[in-house]
Amino acid sequence: MRLMMTLLVALALPVSAAAGDELTTKPSKYAVKETVDRLTKVLKDKGITPAARIDHAAAAKAAGLELKPTEVLLFGNPKLGTPLMQSNRHVAIDLPMRVLIWEDDAGKVWIGYTPPAALKTRYKLDGRDEVLKTLSGALDAFTNEAGN
Repeated sequence: MRLMMTLLVALALPVSAAAGDELTTKPSKYAVKETVDRLTKVLKDKGITPAARIDHAAAAKAAGLELKPTEVLLFGNPKLGTPLMQSNRHVAIDLPMRVLIWEDDAGKVWIGYTPPAALKTRYKLDGRDEVLKTLSGALDAFTNEAGN
């Protein structure tokens, strides 16, 4: 039993470490709310309607807990997401795309998202490099505009 537990812990460690490496992060010059507002505007200007905006800090407050400003914006483009799901339906758990905007303990605001290359690896999305490249470029441009 002890050997089994040791093996399970050992197997879990690389997954946790890898998950941390699968987040592209960049700083924002703006507060969390303003960064999300700016990202929403950038998306709408490109004809993309956000699917949801989740304010985790507000939910924490409603539960009587404290959390520094933390929001997630979900958005997608069926022309990009659908081909990925046609390759592997499991990628739908990560679609639409999500961008996390949070304030760290030092008061600095960050933007983070799962890079499309991580989706390629995670879901073995062979033959979709052009879609992933387009998605990657769009995420980079949208988040740069929102945070600068």
